[in-house]
Amino acid sequence: MFDFFLEGEPHDRIHRVCAELSLPPALLKALMDLGADPRGQLLRMTDLAAQWGCDASYITSLADGLQARGLAERQAHPTDRRVKTIALTDAGVALRARARALMLEPPEAFGALTAAERRQLRDLLRKLLDADPTRKVKD
Repeated sequence: MFDFFLEGEPHDRIHRVCAELSLPPALLKALMDLGADPRGQLLRMTDLAAQWGCDASYITSLADGLQARGLAERQAHPTDRRVKTIALTDAGVALRARARALMLEPPEAFGALTAAERRQLRDLLRKLLDADPTRKVKD
């Protein structure tokens, strides 16, 4: 069962999406994480570094890559101009929506299930996700 999620089509999906969107995996991850705050708050670059457990200079390089592609822009924090935030541009929001749609397409193997079985699987997976105390809500 472990192989179902880590080999074959699921394993290759991220690389196909990156190729289709002309983004390296790190920029795709950044694109997916930016703007994901359910309260709509701007994400401080230092908070993103802490969240990912990486050096702030790495976040700077990701911000540079997104900004060079017109997908994000740095902004001064509304209450502290010394702090930089990063926000998606309209083009970034659109590309994130496209990436999300591509990532959420079910694997071909799901065609072996009936519609009722797919709904049951969806409901069971939702139940597992909802029970995971370490999961960050991104839906």
